[in-house]
Amino acid sequence: MELKNLTIKDIRGGLMKKEFSAWELTAAYLDKIEKENDEIFAFLHIARDLAISQAKAVDEKIKNGEQIGILEGIPMAVKDNIMVQDLPCTSGSKILQNYIAPYDATVIEKMKGQGAVILGKTNMDEFAMGSSTETSAFGPTRNPRDLRRVPGGSSGGSAAAVAADQCAAALGSDTGGSIRQPACFCGVVGLKPTYGAVSRYGCAAYASSLDQIGPLAKTVADAQTVFDAIRGRDGRDSTSVEMPAGEAAKEKYRLGVPKEYFVAGMDPRVESAIKEKISFLEKQGHKIEEVSLPHSEFALACYYIIATSEASANLARYDGMRYGAAKGGDTVTDAYFAARGQGFGAEVRRRIMLGTYVLSAGYYDAYYVRAQKVRSLIKRDFDRALAQVDAIIAPVSPTLPFAIGEKTDDPVQMYLADIFTISVNLAGVPSLAMPCGAADGLPVGLQIIGRHFDESTLFNVGKIIEA
Repeated sequence: MELKNLTIKDIRGGLMKKEFSAWELTAAYLDKIEKENDEIFAFLHIARDLAISQAKAVDEKIKNGEQIGILEGIPMAVKDNIMVQDLPCTSGSKILQNYIAPYDATVIEKMKGQGAVILGKTNMDEFAMGSSTETSAFGPTRNPRDLRRVPGGSSGGSAAAVAADQCAAALGSDTGGSIRQPACFCGVVGLKPTYGAVSRYGCAAYASSLDQIGPLAKTVADAQTVFDAIRGRDGRDSTSVEMPAGEAAKEKYRLGVPKEYFVAGMDPRVESAIKEKISFLEKQGHKIEEVSLPHSEFALACYYIIATSEASANLARYDGMRYGAAKGGDTVTDAYFAARGQGFGAEVRRRIMLGTYVLSAGYYDAYYVRAQKVRSLIKRDFDRALAQVDAIIAPVSPTLPFAIGEKTDDPVQMYLADIFTISVNLAGVPSLAMPCGAADGLPVGLQIIGRHFDESTLFNVGKIIEA
């Protein structure tokens, strides 16, 4: 079966016309994953038995003429920090190497309720801490567009699986760009929803005030379909809300371009591709305005103070006692040191130590409290800019996909890979990343940033660019 460029819309049409069965489609995807996984390594766990049983159930529903969901029969992948009952959930870490999820995350309940077929769990930076999927304890994922390069991170496995046609769509999580940057590097579409639009229940927490689950897909319409399936209020996540009605599509949009985002040091090939797309939109009759996000220069420092502080608290639960591999020791303290020292990788230990230091007596006010004040200023910048325009157009990454191993020895350079994405998480606004061209055969991506809970405008603008 030809899987290349097969979208959710194509699959639904094929299933309804009985051009193929859900079982045949699922088997084709599973075979492709198993054939290519040693090379790309997008998947940590392949759920063949679960996927086949779900696909057969879909075929039975279609055969009986039953009502079907919006994801009925759609083969999907799930990032390995999101719980799928009875499947491993390692978060890319050795400390959870043998952990089996005892329940479904809310987004998985919703996916199953809409008939999705779950092919397996995808590779990721350990506990979502990374920008290249190289910090995974189980090995790096490779970019299907160029196997010598990274797929981005931390949702690199999900992005690579979509780009390699190993699934129709996937779920990832985005704390500082972890959906959008891999989408950019792999040439697919990725949505970081508004904070609170999608329940985080059942997703292993990294930084609770920043984390958000979202879709990766081949087209804007497919990303919208998955988002519609997983969004909404959940009583088990007090930060989640019921989505308001979306904005109606407009013929012409007022789009802002932040002057602070086109800075010295950006790859000129990336800058050229983004500006070419902005020029295209202007020629189509859309109003392009310069906007200012003046506190963007402080976003990187602000993010790494807040994110690491929350991580140091969230990851305290991984002690090798209740879950994870207990390493032993003469005392409880020895057991903690052994489990965490051997179970956590270098990047996770670095961020836990930084966060613990920031929250310690004498430094809390100087760093954490000040970072929260700067966060308020960053949010205010977005509120002001988005009061002038319908959406903001910006780059996703300042560079093209970089080579595997190129930045692993320089954490600061790795952190700079997220310079254009982290402020969106600090502000809590939604952002859609999508391809906007290529340079030297490598994808270039732009992001469309919108008002809180106005994902509909992002999809509408995205479809104009895509068309």
